[in-house]
Amino acid sequence: MSIKFYAPLWGNTRSFKEFCKNVTEAGYEGVEMELPLDVTAKREVLNTLKEYGLELIAQYYQSFEPEPVANLAAYRRYLEHLLEAAPVAVNCQTGKDFFSFQENEPHFSLARELSEASGIPITHETHRGKCLYSAPVAAMYFQKIPELRICLDISHWCNVHESLLEDQKEAVDLALSRTDHIHSRVGFAEGPQVNDPRAPEWSDALQAHLGWWDRVVERHRKAGTSLRITTEFGPFPYMPSLAYTQMPVANQWEINVYMLHLLKDRYLGSSSL
Repeated sequence: MSIKFYAPLWGNTRSFKEFCKNVTEAGYEGVEMELPLDVTAKREVLNTLKEYGLELIAQYYQSFEPEPVANLAAYRRYLEHLLEAAPVAVNCQTGKDFFSFQENEPHFSLARELSEASGIPITHETHRGKCLYSAPVAAMYFQKIPELRICLDISHWCNVHESLLEDQKEAVDLALSRTDHIHSRVGFAEGPQVNDPRAPEWSDALQAHLGWWDRVVERHRKAGTSLRITTEFGPFPYMPSLAYTQMPVANQWEINVYMLHLLKDRYLGSSSL
């Protein structure tokens, strides 16, 4: 099997060239990001990624349109825009939590059609506010769409269900079996991101997430397939901050690099799986 690690552009405040330099030096294989619609800006992004030898996971998060037909039309436009860049994969926050299955399902059919035509894998992220926002709802989609593959951001489900999902075993097991991409952020009962996974008070949450990720890695190891991991701790408002000053309580970049090293050592070290 192979595991590759990606840095999120989300939260970056430096120039894109400096960001890519830092990503390369930290030991990532690529970047996960949206792409600008402007043709010149898009070309500059792709050229800079190439300059630094970085792969691209193209990200769709918009899904802003509250009406299903308009949402699907925008989804098509964005996916075609992303696929033109020939990324290694596309990760989508697909649909809406308030759309019915019948309203969300065409998004999956379209993604499958575009993926097959391009040869580029498209995963669908488990994310609040989107169609795979909760464990039981996602399980229903898995059962009705056998080919559905996901980006597992299980931190969102911890928040949605106000737990470490101890009572959602069957749905979680099903999700782990459908995972080709992980967002390695640590959530807890009252939020999608702990303030610092290195802090001892978050040990239980960290260990729960590591246990889920371990099982995904083991599945891919046995199957001889590839896995993508994005260390996706985010900035404010995911990162708690002090009132009035809005000073973050921890450093987002440092935490993501910590997660990169933690998971590389765990899964690619001499004693790993």
